[in-house]
Amino acid sequence: MYIYNVTTNIDKAVHEEWLQWMKEIHIPDVLATGKFLNAKMSKVLVEEEMGGTTYSVQFTTVNREILEKYYAEDAPRLREDAQKRFPNKFVSFRTELEIISEH
Repeated sequence: MYIYNVTTNIDKAVHEEWLQWMKEIHIPDVLATGKFLNAKMSKVLVEEEMGGTTYSVQFTTVNREILEKYYAEDAPRLREDAQKRFPNKFVSFRTELEIISEH
């Protein structure tokens, strides 16, 4: 199992609009690709020097091959939507995690 983690710092000026969009549109759109089993959204409880609010969204998938298919087939379109809606209002970075054990 793999986790595709997207950490985003969002500008306070668009925070509420972005948060609603993430919960009601973006995360459901990513899950609708059929490549992820579930998603968890968390607020990062560390104050950033750059300001804004930071969130982490973790999408669980079965294997690396499915994640690669997501990158090739879906990620460009979904990332472009975020850029169009919130230009210059957020910074994101992505991390791939392999689940070693669950307790």
